[in-house]
This record gives sequence, structure tokens and C-alpha cells, in this order.
Amino acid sequence: MRLLKSYKTEINPTLEQEQQIKKTLGVCRFIYNFYIAHNKEIYEKERRFVSGMEFSVWLNNEFIPNSQEFNWIKDVSSKAVKQSIMNGERAFKKFFKGKSKFPRFKKKKNNDVKAYFPRNNKTDWTIERHRVKIPTLGFVRLKEKGYIPTNAKVGSGSVSFEAGRYYVSVLVEEDSLTAVEKGIKQDNISFSEGIGIDVGIREFVVASNGIKKKNINKSKEIKKLEKKLKREQRRLSKKYENKKKGGTATNSAKNIDKQVLKVQKLHQKLKNKRHDYVNKVVCELVKTKPEYFTIEDLNVKGMMKNRHLSKAIAKQNFHYFKIRLENKCKHLGIQLRIVSRFYPSSKICSHCGNIKKDLRLSDRVYICEECGSKIDRDLNAAINLKNAKEYAIAC
Repeated sequence: MRLLKSYKTEINPTLEQEQQIKKTLGVCRFIYNFYIAHNKEIYEKERRFVSGMEFSVWLNNEFIPNSQEFNWIKDVSSKAVKQSIMNGERAFKKFFKGKSKFPRFKKKKNNDVKAYFPRNNKTDWTIERHRVKIPTLGFVRLKEKGYIPTNAKVGSGSVSFEAGRYYVSVLVEEDSLTAVEKGIKQDNISFSEGIGIDVGIREFVVASNGIKKKNINKSKEIKKLEKKLKREQRRLSKKYENKKKGGTATNSAKNIDKQVLKVQKLHQKLKNKRHDYVNKVVCELVKTKPEYFTIEDLNVKGMMKNRHLSKAIAKQNFHYFKIRLENKCKHLGIQLRIVSRFYPSSKICSHCGNIKKDLRLSDRVYICEECGSKIDRDLNAAINLKNAKEYAIAC
């Protein structure tokens, strides 16, 4: 069985390669925004939607030949431009299906644009220990050597710019490493019983086997970084205010750009630390070799509407935890069960099965009125998730 796996790592381009990457990202952002604006204009006049292919033909055959001032669009890879148009079409289709809001214009300061580079010939996307060959850019040095497998078959990849750093993402075709496909007998693998996992704000993870993982956002390191981020954001806000008033000290755009970069780097550092913690928690859970994991299908979008807890919930990265756990389970052949969000895991007694309907969020210890058992609320929920009879199988 073949498995598609993505790798993302930092690169160290030369000055010429940096200029080419910035030019490509700028053109991709312009084309994406131009496609959205063109669709708005056509819909207001003719009440119809312009597909990505139709816009691409119009752009290359009519718009650019008749507008010589836009010839710089052809200075970058045509495949990267085409992919930006298709990304815009995908955003519109998601909107039509009700999965997302109306597509918004991409801003330069957000750094949310990627340059797509497909494989054009056999030598493109050649992976070596210390470098990678990117189409139109040539060989680019990798900062983390040996991370991407040298014998990997890369179909396509993209280059992005985040917080002053350049990254390359590649999609690699690999063999699945499940126990069955390795040829190992299932009887020789010592799987333990299943594990129920309850995630929350007070404790990030509480497992039915007793494993507890604290909330990293309450640690001194994260609090110190958040305090520094607030301070740098205040400085950035003051620079913008002084510029509006016509001040001379911070009237230069360079000073504002420097401050924006400081804020972006702090955001990136916080995100990396939280993601690293989630990855470590998932690895520790998987090492117990359970027969299955059971988690709850949380309504995170609904939980975010609580204005008192929305910030704390967003910091926990519940969705990222679910994705990482699902990927690890697929990789190692462990079953992942998803229980409905309406399953009362916290209200059911794990000893006798009695349902306590008047349980409040402030009650951190579950006291059963029938059998009199006392147990931690989150541990009780994890045990109930482990013993759940109705569930959907994610992998």
C-alpha cells in the first residue's frame, strides 16, 4: 500500500533565489486577488461565475497581450500562476457548498501565499541530504539535513515565506508502515487494551490508563512569551498611531516593517512550541501500543462562541491534536474511534452507569448519587469514552 506523506522544512536560499521566490509569491498573490475581483465584476454585470480555466485563457490570450504594463506576470513560473487561479476557484466552490465564507483578498503582511512548483522533468525535485532541486530555482540548501528521505519520489512541492524564513513543502510517496504490511504476525505484537482520551482546558489530555498531560499554556515559558508578544504589539500599535498623526520618528515604513516582523516571529515561536508539545503527547500515547483510541467529536466551533473560554480553547489546538493522532494511528495500524459529541461522557458514572443530569462545569470531582463512588471528572469521562459502544471508525 502506497502512502502520501508531506514534509516541510526550512531552506537557505541565495540572494538571487530569494528575489525569485519573493517575485513568484507576489505574482501569485496578485493573480489570486485579481481572479476574485474579476469574478465579482463579471457576476455584477452578467450574473455568472468565471471558472479557473476560463479566467486563465482570458488572462493569457486577451488581458496580458492588450496590457503591456502587466508583462511582469510572465516573469515567473506559469504553473505557479495557474495553481493560484485554481486555488481561487477552490475557495469559491467551498463558499458555494456552504463550507466557508466568501473568498477574501490575500494581504502581503499575512504571508499566507504559497508558490507551487510541479515536477516538469526527471531531475526536478531531486532530494539530496543537504539540498533540494526546485524547478526554476535550481538547487537550494536545506537547513535541516537528512530530514527528507533522499530516495523519496516527489510529485510536486511549494515554497512559502513565514516570519522572515523560507520553507519548502513536498509531497512524498512512501510505503505504509503498518504492522500487517511489514509481514509481522499480529499474535507477536503485544497490544494493550483500548484507551479513552478526554481533552480539555484544565488538563490538556486525560487518558483512561492514568496518563495526564498538563496545559502547556499555563507554563512559565509560554506566559513569558505571551507577555512579550503583548508588549511588542503595543509598540507596533503606537507606531501606527504616530504615523496617522504625522509623526516624524516612526513615519518610515521600514520601522513599522521591522516591528511587524518581531510580532510575526513571536507568533511563530508560540505556534511551534504548542505544536511540538502536541506531537510529543501523541507520541507518548502511541508508545503504549493500545488496541484502539477513543476520542470525542468536539464541537470546537460552538465552543468558540463562549467569549469567556474562546481564547483558551483556541490555544489548545484540539483539531491539530486530532489530525496528528489520526495520522499516527494510520501509520501504526491502531484503530481510532470517534464518539458522537452528544454522548454524555462526563455525566455517566464509570462504575454503575448512572447518569447525573445536574452535573455542572464547576464540578471537578464526579460523585455518583447511586453507588457513592468519587472520581476525577476528566478521568471518568475518559473511562466512559473507552467503554463506549456506539462510535464511528476514523481509521
